[in-house]
Amino acid sequence: MYLEHLHLLACPRCRGDLLCVRTEQARDDGSLLDGALGCLACQKEYPVIGGVPRFVPRENYASGFGLEWTKHARTQYDSYSGLKVSEQRFLGQTHWPRELEGQRILEVGSGSGRFTEQAANTGATVVSLDFSYAVDANHASNGARRNVLILQADVFAMPFRPGTFDRLFCFGMLQHTPSPRLAFQALPGVLRPGGAMCADIYKVSLVRTVLQTKYWVRPLTRRMNPDRLYARVRRWVDFMWPLARLIRTLPKGYAINWRLLVADYSFLGLDGAMLKEWSYLDTFDMLAPRYDRPATLTTFRRWAVDAGLTDIETEYTPHGVVLRATAPPQPSAL
Repeated sequence: MYLEHLHLLACPRCRGDLLCVRTEQARDDGSLLDGALGCLACQKEYPVIGGVPRFVPRENYASGFGLEWTKHARTQYDSYSGLKVSEQRFLGQTHWPRELEGQRILEVGSGSGRFTEQAANTGATVVSLDFSYAVDANHASNGARRNVLILQADVFAMPFRPGTFDRLFCFGMLQHTPSPRLAFQALPGVLRPGGAMCADIYKVSLVRTVLQTKYWVRPLTRRMNPDRLYARVRRWVDFMWPLARLIRTLPKGYAINWRLLVADYSFLGLDGAMLKEWSYLDTFDMLAPRYDRPATLTTFRRWAVDAGLTDIETEYTPHGVVLRATAPPQPSAL
């Protein structure tokens, strides 16, 4: 982390100021690789390991995501795949401009950082957090950028003061928390009055939930050791690949493959080894998360209303339900 970003952080316990209280390894460019941050108010210390401040233990219920994004650190990056999938999703869901220099953006649930890269490309100062050790993969790809700060932290106890950020986005994360509603409610408070917010969540539907095969097997797989599950996923995809190739030739055959627990992104134009790499990744992603709790559009919108957000827009996309909203303005003084 660059110490110039320290003013953006606060103790998640008491919201006190944080200082660098121990330096074990640093660079001449002002970045801290290993050491500790300490709270002036409550004296709590938080380690900095590998350039990432850690406000939660490295291993936790999201460790499957840590394994996933460590093994597939660059798989879904546009610069690796040759597609513009991450750019199109980031701009298409947020409706934000491409130039945001001078603003502060918070990303909640970064994974390996495919959207961190897109947010940083706007020129804004980007703070990106994830609950899992996927932050290490994100830091390897984006941590050297001067406008990026990467944290391992909990959405239910974020290390920020109220009103710190101009914009916030949260993609692919809410459904994987113990309580998506409470996780969503934690987001608006860190936005300044009038700040912009965009979040998505898996949608509840007969096809996507009741009839989706992953929900039949997840009661078993979500309890498995992530390393063991990942090895079994690779063997399953390898075994099914010849059949999946034939099914792919049928109308919407890729959708049948998903029902057979073989993630299939051929509709994006992927093929060969790259298509199979994405299949390993997202087949594991279907089966590994401890929590997978989708919501209806109506429910998602109600959360936003209950949080006092305004200018609420919702829509269905292939990724689920997307919500855009604005933090309420500061009440006028009497």
